[in-house]
Amino acid sequence: MSYYIGVMSGTSLDGIDVALVENTSDSDCHLVAAQTYDFAPELKQGLKTLIEDQHCELKKFGELDISLGKAIASAVIKLINTTNIDIHEIEAIGSHGQTVFHHPDGQHPFSLQIGNANVIAELTTITTVADFRQRDMVLLGQGAPLVPAFHKALFQHPAENRVIINIGGISNITALPASNSDKIIGFDTGPGNTLLDAWFEKHQHAPYDHDGLWAASGSVNKDLLRLLVNDAYFQQAIPKSTGREYFNLTWLDNKLREFKQALVPQDIQATLTALTAQTIAHDVKQYAPKTDAIYICGGGAHNSYLMKALRQLLAHLPVTTTEQLGLDPDWVEACAFAWLARQSISNKTGNLPEVTGAKRATILGGIYSSNDAS
Repeated sequence: MSYYIGVMSGTSLDGIDVALVENTSDSDCHLVAAQTYDFAPELKQGLKTLIEDQHCELKKFGELDISLGKAIASAVIKLINTTNIDIHEIEAIGSHGQTVFHHPDGQHPFSLQIGNANVIAELTTITTVADFRQRDMVLLGQGAPLVPAFHKALFQHPAENRVIINIGGISNITALPASNSDKIIGFDTGPGNTLLDAWFEKHQHAPYDHDGLWAASGSVNKDLLRLLVNDAYFQQAIPKSTGREYFNLTWLDNKLREFKQALVPQDIQATLTALTAQTIAHDVKQYAPKTDAIYICGGGAHNSYLMKALRQLLAHLPVTTTEQLGLDPDWVEACAFAWLARQSISNKTGNLPEVTGAKRATILGGIYSSNDAS
C-alpha cells in the first residue's frame, strides 16, 4: 500500500482540510479518511489580518508561519489517529499552506504560502512536501492553478469533454478534452466564495451564507453586476491566476463607491453570487465550447442558490459534482496535494505548462525529510 496525506487551507479560511489517500498509480486516488479542522480563533484572525492588510511586523509573520505549521501537524496526527493506519506507512504529506500573497506578474513574480514545513515534518515524523508554486513561477508560469494536473490524471475521459470547476474562495476551471491531441485549459475565473463569505460575515456575523439562503432573499442588481463584470481581471487573457489579495472587501467597497446607488445588503449578496456564476459560465462558453458535462467541487458545490444560477446559465449542459466521478467535492483539492506530493517524491513533474504558462513541466515543491530517515 502507498499512502499520502494532502493538506489544503484555501482562500476561504474555513479550516484545514486533511485527506488521507491510497495511491496505486498516477491515475488512482482512493480516499481513505478526511476531515476539516477549525483554526484556533487567534490563528484565523492573524491570517485574515495578514492577508487583508498585506503588511505586518516580521515577528508576527514568523510566529504565524510556525503557528500554522503546528496546527497543520496537529490536524494530520488527529486524522491518522482516526484510522488503523500506522504513521510509518505514510509516504509523505503534501501541504499547500496558506497563501498570504500571490503576485504572478511584474518583474519578480512570486507566490507566498506559510505553514512551516520543517515544523510539520518534525512533529509528524512524516516527510513533507511544500512550497509547490515557486518552481513553476521560476519557469515564468503563474504558479497556479496546480490542481488541473490532478484533474487530468483522475478525471479525463476518452469519450466525454469534461470541465471541472473548483469553487473555493477563488474559482478555477479545468477543461479536459476527450482527445489527448486537444489542449487542456485551466485558470482562475475570479471570485468563488471569498466575496460572498466576507460580505455575509460583515452583515450577518457568521462565516458563510448556508445554502445561499440570504442571497436568495435578495435580488440581483443588473447594473451593479455589469460594473463588477467589467473589472480588468475578467478581461485579462489566460493564463491567469488571482487570490484574496485582489478580490476582497476593499475591492468590493471601491466598486460600491463607484456604483453610488444604495442597495440593501442581501441584494448585493445576490449580485455577488451572480458574479461568481456569470464569470464561470462565460469562461466555459468561451474556452470550452465543446463541453459535454460540468462537474463542480469545493465549498460552492453546497450553495444551492449558486448551483441553481450556474445551471440556468449553462442550461444546455449537465451540471453535477465530482461525486458523480467517485470523489467527494469537499476533498478534491486536499487529494490533489497528496497526489502532487507523490509526484514530487517519485521525481515526476506536477505542473501543466499549457495551464500555468511555464516554459516546461517540472518537479514541484521542496522536500522536508522525516526525522527517522536513515
